[in-house]
Amino acid sequence: MSYRACIFDLDGTLCDSVESITWSANHMLADFGMRQASTKDLEIFAGDGVDVLVRRLLRFGGDGEAVHFDEAKKRYMEYFREGCMYHVKAYPGIPEVLEKLKAQGAKLAVLSNKPHENTKSVIEQVFGSGMFDLVQGQSGLFPRKPAPDGALYLADKFGVPAGECLYAGDTGTDMKTGKAAGMYTVGVLWGFRGREELLRDGADCIISEAGELADIYGRGTKG
Repeated sequence: MSYRACIFDLDGTLCDSVESITWSANHMLADFGMRQASTKDLEIFAGDGVDVLVRRLLRFGGDGEAVHFDEAKKRYMEYFREGCMYHVKAYPGIPEVLEKLKAQGAKLAVLSNKPHENTKSVIEQVFGSGMFDLVQGQSGLFPRKPAPDGALYLADKFGVPAGECLYAGDTGTDMKTGKAAGMYTVGVLWGFRGREELLRDGADCIISEAGELADIYGRGTKG
């Protein structure tokens, strides 16, 4: 079976954005007099959407019942709108492999649990407006990952069967998403989580360098 499309997670897969998330989180935590989080903490907390992130941050800060959730989410989003590009950069090899995939005829898409407008902004500022054919963040259009709805929506927009899509991500949430959608799921080791989580949650293969994605796409067969 040949592949025709590649769908990518954003944070921890395409872009090293943990400092922007940490910056926004710590401004919010400071507003409530709570302790500051490290980038390592945020690598664990992030990836499942802003609601889950804020609840994890509040528990970390001592608000176990998340009684401040509504105000905390509002403040986090305000800070994130200001700082969503703080020290954000593409991971090594990502721009080059995207160009190789496009040269191989791949349709390229982004699927993120980051709010949709922030997702579009980051992609356009880091990669320009023409690199990806489709960009989809969390908008309420469908459930957040690991529900497969977003991945299947993108495949449908491309007119490509799910089985002819690669899905690349750095967390167990991403692996669950790709597997539930029936896509060939690639776990990447340069992001927020490790090999054990990726394998546990269904990665079909694990890669440590971005260039390997073009090799997988070029081979075109699973296994």
